[in-house]
Amino acid sequence: MYSTLQFIHSWWAYLVVFVVVIATINALAGFVTNKEYGPKDFRLALFALIVTHIQFLIGLILFFVSPLGLQNISNLGMGEIMKNSEFRLYAIEHPIVMLLTVILITVGYSKHKKKLVSKPKFKVLTIFYTIALVFLLSRIPWQQWFN
Repeated sequence: MYSTLQFIHSWWAYLVVFVVVIATINALAGFVTNKEYGPKDFRLALFALIVTHIQFLIGLILFFVSPLGLQNISNLGMGEIMKNSEFRLYAIEHPIVMLLTVILITVGYSKHKKKLVSKPKFKVLTIFYTIALVFLLSRIPWQQWFN
């Protein structure tokens, strides 16, 4: 089960990064060019929300079944985890930062729906999705992606 979940989580991550980048660029372009907010923009923002939530749920399950997640914290203790940068990344930094990423995308999506005019919609999406994208990119275990 662990290896299957890890495989899905790793490959789904490519989709998440791609969709969040596209949704962020779309929001920024819409904001800068004063474009009218349309169904395509809504779908892109919604798709970014959906793929990040699915990825988070897979990651949450993985956290509990992975030897690098909760199991590692239980076996070594928090002190040892914090001393080792690789263990800290997988057990603490990656899960927390990805939770913050999902929260930012969720809040941005929810706030943008309450706006009635295109420019504020794009502004909210641009702000929240850009910050979420920076968080997302900051805590991807890149060494696993390119090995």
